[in-house]
Amino acid sequence: MTGMVQSNRSFGRGWRSGAAFKAALFAGVAMASVAAHSSVAAAQDKTTIEFAASVLADPSRGPIYQKWIDGFNEAHDDIEVKAVGIPFSSFANTVLTQLGGGQGPDVMRLDLDVFMPAASAGLLMDLDDTIADGEYDFIGPDQYMKLDGTRYGVVFSMTPYVLLYNADLAKGVPETFEELIEDAKAARTDSVYGYAFRTTMNQAAGFWQDLCNFVYGFGGEWADAEGNLTINSPEVVAGVAAYKEMYDAGVIPVGATSSEYRQMFWEGKVAYMIDNGGVAGLLANKAPDLPLEAVPSPFPHPEQGMVLAALAVNANSKNKDAATEFVKWVLSPEAQQALLTIPGEVYAGTKVARPEGDTETAKTFEKVMEVYTSQADYGTPQLVPGYADETPQMQQIILEEVVRVLKSGDDPQEAMDRAQSQIERRVLRR
Repeated sequence: MTGMVQSNRSFGRGWRSGAAFKAALFAGVAMASVAAHSSVAAAQDKTTIEFAASVLADPSRGPIYQKWIDGFNEAHDDIEVKAVGIPFSSFANTVLTQLGGGQGPDVMRLDLDVFMPAASAGLLMDLDDTIADGEYDFIGPDQYMKLDGTRYGVVFSMTPYVLLYNADLAKGVPETFEELIEDAKAARTDSVYGYAFRTTMNQAAGFWQDLCNFVYGFGGEWADAEGNLTINSPEVVAGVAAYKEMYDAGVIPVGATSSEYRQMFWEGKVAYMIDNGGVAGLLANKAPDLPLEAVPSPFPHPEQGMVLAALAVNANSKNKDAATEFVKWVLSPEAQQALLTIPGEVYAGTKVARPEGDTETAKTFEKVMEVYTSQADYGTPQLVPGYADETPQMQQIILEEVVRVLKSGDDPQEAMDRAQSQIERRVLRR
């Protein structure tokens, strides 16, 4: 496997005690009516724990993860893991609200933007006495699993983003952004869209992921190493302007959700899109005969976002021993290799070899996975460096300004100037 570099960006510098964040969560509990998943002991000697993840709600990949979980259940007579699937669109709000109320699942797969504030707010179990660094050969992004030197999770999986394309629809293999625009326009017909990405606030989480790819690809970052915001820097503005250029090119299904345009892709109605390895796995599962190809995203800079999912234990779990036993099993070489057989999983938490496929479809898909693996060193968290807790608020403000650029024709520089000013004033109180 390709080794991954250690990032020198400090995404956790802004982590504080999390008191304000935790207070907001408790306020959310009082206002929201959320059905809490409680951890209860099963009859007699068997302990049942709940494992929550958005991937378990995926009708295509969820059953595959369930079979993987069954491997643990079959090997343990005294513990049973119950899978809890929560859709991605509501996962963060649901789980954080439950955790803030002292409830929730025992074990969770948390994306980094959820994991960091949850750890900062004291909602996750300290794993230092459970997971010894020297016992595992962790991948580089394991550095993000600690807060002030204390471990609150392990990497469940990691995938960067690359350009996927349908070889039957593509009009070229773009090496630059300009070529991508040209090829997307050439592929556009009455029944085929040249490209697809998110552009609406009802898809804010995914919209942010797509925007980060463009911003990072044009050399931008949301803040520098000293914690100074760079939201209105020339590089960030260039990324926003490129997003606008693609939006205006007449090649995207405007307003489509990711679920809608990904289905369009596997149905042969979208030629190009930049997406993560989990989506590549979804496409391979839904349409095994799809002529799916992949290349690095054709931006001036190789940096792209990454989906880094942590495995963490609820600090209020009543079954911590059983929960940490599951975490240890996940880190076992057998479970790690089995995880990598699930379509779309690029990296597990430790450095294990990918199993080789034995069918032509599997071999074709492995070529796509090789492209993801080659780009792993360029994966960058979709957070504002130094402001993990504040990223959700900052994200909202930035996206609202980008929507004005896309739909009202606002100047990208002026929009990012406004975003930085609002964040300084409303979020950072400066």
